[in-house]
Amino acid sequence: AEIRAQAQALCGRRVTHIALSHAHFDHVLGTAAFSGARVYGAVGLRELLLRERESVLASAVRHGVPAPEAASAVDALVVPRHPVTGEWTLDLGGRQVLLANVGPGHSGHDLALFVPGEREVVFCGDLVEESGEPQAGDDAVPARWPAALDRLLALGGEDAVYVPGHGAVVGAAFVRAQRDALAARFG
Repeated sequence: AEIRAQAQALCGRRVTHIALSHAHFDHVLGTAAFSGARVYGAVGLRELLLRERESVLASAVRHGVPAPEAASAVDALVVPRHPVTGEWTLDLGGRQVLLANVGPGHSGHDLALFVPGEREVVFCGDLVEESGEPQAGDDAVPARWPAALDRLLALGGEDAVYVPGHGAVVGAAFVRAQRDALAARFG
C-alpha cells in the first residue's frame, strides 16, 4: 500500500499496469495492493507462481518477513495474466514502454522494462544488482545470464539509465562490467 501511494503521488494517477521482473518474493508480493492493475510477466511466470506459492512463502520468511505477513501476501498474490514471450509494447496514455523477456539469467523468468525518452531508462530486475554481488539462487541460469545483460545493453544503449533490482541507478559501463564478471565466473 505504501508503494502504491508513492507511485500514485509520483505519476499523479492510479497504477494500471504492473510488470513483474521475476518470481522472487521481494519482486512479486504486494500485487494485490494494486486493485484492477494488469499484471505482466515473462511467459511461464504465472504457472511457476501458482505452483511454487509455498516456496515463495518460505523464501520470504527465511529473509525476515514475519510469517503471518508473508502468508497473507502469498494468499493475496496476483499472478500475471499477460505473458510476455518476446517483446510487448504498452501504450500508457501517451507514453510507450517496452516489456522484454530477456532471460533466463538471474532466474528462469527475467522480464525487463524499457522506457524511451530524452534519457532512456531500463528497469533490470535482479539481472543487475548495484548494492552487492549479483545473487544466484536455485532458479538462476548462470550460463545464460551474460546474454541477458547483453540484451539489456542493446535495449538501452550507452547513454541509458539502468535501474537495478537492488541499489542505486547505474550506467552502461556498470552493467557491462557486471556482465563480464558473470561471464568469467560462470563461463
